[in-house]
Amino acid sequence: MSEFYVRYYTGHKGRHGHEFLEFEYDRGRLRYANNSNYRNDSLIRKEMWISPLMTDQLRSIVESSEILKEDDTTWPKRNANGRQELEIRLGKEHISFETAKLGSLIEVQDSEDPEGLRVMYYLVQDLKCLVFSLISMHFKIKPISV
Repeated sequence: MSEFYVRYYTGHKGRHGHEFLEFEYDRGRLRYANNSNYRNDSLIRKEMWISPLMTDQLRSIVESSEILKEDDTTWPKRNANGRQELEIRLGKEHISFETAKLGSLIEVQDSEDPEGLRVMYYLVQDLKCLVFSLISMHFKIKPISV
């Protein structure tokens, strides 16, 4: 099987410090980190091993998105609102994108490359949904009432 790696990061530095969400898949291991200092939340780190079948699903999501055909040259640059990064290695292909944090599809539509940015936007939504589901199943995270 060919090499497969994916990493996503979104974050900013603001009045609550460095707040970010990041996940990374490499050789069967899925790592997740979420740092929010809002209301004194602390860094959450989770790590799990996923099956080859789940890896195939993850790879399928990335391949079907056709993100490897995109180019981030005209995408919005990082700004005071933060940035997001997406890095993927799929076989011999390797991409590393960086763009401003996108809050909505309106921002995508108003960009210089709405089609390319839309591919990234929806891929990130799919990946986050899968990662959050896996974390929920593995760790049964429950919010703490204060």
